Amino acid sequence: MPCRGCTSCRLVGWRRVNPFATYHPAVAFAFFAGVIALSMAALHPVYVALSCAGALACLAAVRGVRVALRSLAWAALLVAVVAMANCLFVASGSTELLRIGVRAVYAEALAYGLVAGGMLAGVLLWFSSYAACMGGENSLALFGRALPVTTLMVSQVMRLVPQFVRRGRTVAAVQDAASAAAPATACERARGRLRVTSVLMGWGMEDGLIRSDAMRARGYDCGARRTTYRRYRFGAADAALTAAVVALALANAALAFVACGQFRFYPALSALVPWWGYGVYALLLAVPIILWARERWLWQK
Repeated sequence: MPCRGCTSCRLVGWRRVNPFATYHPAVAFAFFAGVIALSMAALHPVYVALSCAGALACLAAVRGVRVALRSLAWAALLVAVVAMANCLFVASGSTELLRIGVRAVYAEALAYGLVAGGMLAGVLLWFSSYAACMGGENSLALFGRALPVTTLMVSQVMRLVPQFVRRGRTVAAVQDAASAAAPATACERARGRLRVTSVLMGWGMEDGLIRSDAMRARGYDCGARRTTYRRYRFGAADAALTAAVVALALANAALAFVACGQFRFYPALSALVPWWGYGVYALLLAVPIILWARERWLWQK
């Protein structure tokens, strides 16, 4: 486990983007588990807006501003699609905005779709940050002994999905580089993309066989208790940060229950009023940003 203040770590620390890198994996897991659970449970406009803002800020700190901006583009598209679908399929509300044929579009249905789409986008953004902060090694160290098969499967999926995306782009680029065989019609273009999928499936099956043989050769199924590459020690700083995160998550669970119970989408939208509970939720979401800022300050001392 890396130290928390030696000179060698400070010299190379500016390259690190994971705010939980110097803490036990249980700290990051507790934070993301609490935030993702609250993001899925609190269907409230203010809570959803704070969740999306916190997820984008965390993603910018973990993976960079450029990745966060690209994620913002597909998140906005997802919110728009969910909002439009809810308006078209749910004819409920008291404030009619317009009519498309015989179907009325209500402001309440639009608001509910926007909030539901924002909730889904925020959860996906938090999962993206989770994948960056909790790699396969951390997952195996945290759950490898209790759930070895499930942990291995999840860690492999977290690694293979980005790998498949990169390989797909490589195969598509090689195929598009053959200008003599460039597709002339939409049918030929679709056939070319199916060819890329076929290549990826064959490549993935071959890699699966190689990984299976390699793991069997290393004695993965011998029945012995597995060890990890690095030994993580749960120290006093880890315990203090975990306790603070858990306390904030529990407090926000109660506050979110009160806030969601006082807000209604149907039959008419409830009025939003200022409330101190929103600040407690913002404090929980700001934990990775606070850790990131603290590390940057230490690196620059």
